[in-house]
Amino acid sequence: MARTMWDSSVGKKTVMAVSGLIMLAYLVAHMIGNLKIYFGPGEFNDYGHWLRRIGEPFMHHMWTLWLVRIVMAVAVVAHATSAYQLSRRDIKARPSKYVHTKPRASYATRTMRWGGIILGLFVVWHVLDLTTGTVHPGRFEHGHPYQNVVSDFSHWYSNVIYIVAMLALGLHIRHGFWSAAQTLGVGSRTRDRALKTIANVLALLLTAGFIAVPVGVMTGVVS
Repeated sequence: MARTMWDSSVGKKTVMAVSGLIMLAYLVAHMIGNLKIYFGPGEFNDYGHWLRRIGEPFMHHMWTLWLVRIVMAVAVVAHATSAYQLSRRDIKARPSKYVHTKPRASYATRTMRWGGIILGLFVVWHVLDLTTGTVHPGRFEHGHPYQNVVSDFSHWYSNVIYIVAMLALGLHIRHGFWSAAQTLGVGSRTRDRALKTIANVLALLLTAGFIAVPVGVMTGVVS
């Protein structure tokens, strides 16, 4: 049954929608946590340490954080795999160009694939940059997230990479949230306007919220 569902386009779209919503929920929580940097190094570093202690003493140290990481890794792989396979099916189903010109799609719709690739590459960079410190071992301090963020965004290339990725994220969410609602049967003629408004607001808030961190460092508000 599960195999049959996965092999169908509807099944892949459902997997893509559910995994996308899981990642969206994580992004909202992640953005809220990131904004704690405006309250100073003490609170932000305490927040970073708390993430490793969630669920204690019932959960062992770091277990909850690793559980979240595993769920997110599965969601990312499921989302990317279903998106890739649906894209391949779409190409095979339409080997030649349409004779009649189709209505011009929105910018977000036309860049979903490239946006997904940009975000996938960014996730790898972000982990190596601010989680493990692999890309700059000389200035990475384990256990000091505030200092690492300030140090990282004091370099122009880190700001460019991060801001470009967050703009791509905003476009991805703007189209993806509405698409997920349609796939899961939530959308309707009466709800479409509200769903599109929610998608736009989520995209704007998340983009602005994430970009506020490097902007804060660049302007000296966070230092």
